[in-house]
Amino acid sequence: MNVQNLRGKLLLSVLLGVVVYAGVTFFVDYDEVASSLADFNWALLPLILVLTTMNYLFRFVKWEYYLRIIGVRGLRRRDSFLIFFSGLGMVITPGKVGEWIKSYLLREVHGTPIARSAPILIAERLTDSIALLIIVAAGVFVFGDFWLAFVVVAVGVVLFVAVSRHRPTAMRILHLGDRIPVVKRFVPQLEEFYESTYVLMSPRAVILMGALSTFSWFFEVLGFYFTFVGLGQPHSAELLLQAAFILPIATLASAVLMTPGGLGVAEGALVTLSVALVGIMRSEAAVATFIIRFGTLWFGVIVGLIAFAILSRRLSLDEEPETPAPVAAESPP
Repeated sequence: MNVQNLRGKLLLSVLLGVVVYAGVTFFVDYDEVASSLADFNWALLPLILVLTTMNYLFRFVKWEYYLRIIGVRGLRRRDSFLIFFSGLGMVITPGKVGEWIKSYLLREVHGTPIARSAPILIAERLTDSIALLIIVAAGVFVFGDFWLAFVVVAVGVVLFVAVSRHRPTAMRILHLGDRIPVVKRFVPQLEEFYESTYVLMSPRAVILMGALSTFSWFFEVLGFYFTFVGLGQPHSAELLLQAAFILPIATLASAVLMTPGGLGVAEGALVTLSVALVGIMRSEAAVATFIIRFGTLWFGVIVGLIAFAILSRRLSLDEEPETPAPVAAESPP
């Protein structure tokens, strides 16, 4: 994996983020956004960050579970933690391709083949989608207009699980690569990839991790709820329902369009839906978006890059050849 290339993509994504937030600020009105920022109850920010961090920690539990069921043994918890959080630092790469660095680092640290661990990323995305669909389900029927997208994603999830668990169908699809010279030499790795996918897509794993993901993502919904409260919205069940609808819809939309970290798509959806459903001013919706995106995206990126730096330094130190001990000169006879 070309780490230097990843760093370049990260820098471009950060610059894109600056452009997106500057664009939102000036589109809404700089003075109004500044005023809404000043009015925000900043005492709630630590609570919001704790809630979003809880999501990261429960997703780490899911990562550990997946490692266990694909047969990874003997990996130190500290190394697993650094590998998982290094992936968070890469979510702002285009299409989240940088998250595959988890498989690369797992191979470097533990020797696990990339083909065996790579399906974990698919399983994580799948169970995250299930969780977001469950959370947003009530809002889909309360607020309407989004039921078609809900059905499309739900059917897609069911079809993927069904095909991955029907071995004859999956193997037929896989061995279509035997007819393509460029792909043919990768068929053994694809078979190992499929074997891990088969295990990860077992009904037990999907149900358990889907439930864990639902619990995990609800912490981010609570973080978004308290963001609205910080802007002066009164506590209410309706506000919680609105937060539980807006955030998952924005997250799913950004996942489908695969922009780096959902940049632009998530922000646009969060601002638009917050104005339409919560009834707040655009400047307040922009501030709510900036704060929740800091907690759910940029805070994780910062922590992830720190974890990646620690692990990279350790790996480079491990690879340094040992300096041979000086040999004492023999005394002449």
